[in-house]
Amino acid sequence: MVKKYIVDLSAEERTELEQFTTTGRRAADQITRARILLKADCNQPGGSWLDEEIALALDVSVTSVERLRRRFVELGLPACLKRQPGGGRKQRCLNGEQEAHLVALVCSAAPTGRARWSVRLLADEMVRLGYVESVSHETVRQALKKTNFNLGGKTAG
Repeated sequence: MVKKYIVDLSAEERTELEQFTTTGRRAADQITRARILLKADCNQPGGSWLDEEIALALDVSVTSVERLRRRFVELGLPACLKRQPGGGRKQRCLNGEQEAHLVALVCSAAPTGRARWSVRLLADEMVRLGYVESVSHETVRQALKKTNFNLGGKTAG
């Protein structure tokens, strides 16, 4: 299979990576990434190693080798050695003001013909009143769970 992303290190980059792996204190994951790039370099004597050989020699997955090749070609050497930033926390669907409106809505009388509010009714009412553009019933359920509301009318005891 023909490789799409070819690691083609210049002499300076190769020297920098060799020094990176042998001198100073570095994080283990950074050293491993540098070693992957050295073994994947097509300019080394004997040519580049196969991804499977690199993965076996350095105890990483083949996918990790492929991703690093791609990152090197697209972003360059400095981006390859740094750890990629994580995804971070998921953004909240309802802010504090919207949750306050939801709690007020739960405390109000249920719609005519209904004994009590359901999470689906609450979600629809939040949209109808213009508190949010759209909200799922699951978001409403989680917000009420967080505030310890019980829509069933039964209290824990």
